[in-house]
Amino acid sequence: MVRKAKVKDVPHIFQILQQYALQGILLPRGLHSIYENLRDFFVYEENGEIIGICSLHIYWENLAEIKSLAVLPEHKGKGIGTTLVKECINEAKELGIKKVFALTYVPQFFEKFGFSISDKSQFPQKVWAECVHCVKFNECKEVPVSLETL
Repeated sequence: MVRKAKVKDVPHIFQILQQYALQGILLPRGLHSIYENLRDFFVYEENGEIIGICSLHIYWENLAEIKSLAVLPEHKGKGIGTTLVKECINEAKELGIKKVFALTYVPQFFEKFGFSISDKSQFPQKVWAECVHCVKFNECKEVPVSLETL
């Protein structure tokens, strides 16, 4: 089941993100950042356990980013990531956001939803708010993808 994250979920969100951050697949996020952005997060819960997470972060009236998509390794391939991304896209539509983007190492996954490869220059709000502070800024290998939602 997918639902909005609650305060009690923060340690679980942190653990899932940390697992992928240690592998260099996702950027690390501290507890402070997760608490601060908690309303952005969705969790996928099964039998009382959080097994997948994703967030939709709003940058401006017409732009939001799908971030922190992660599913526990033993639950991959079950459509959990797909369900979480669809939930983020639906929320963006409900909010009236015209464009959703993601930075990913797996653009093919997002292309299934109609995303297309883009250029980071289309997302200056992201680049100048976050990317410039990233340790991988000059060596970023993530592929930007975007979707027109309306």
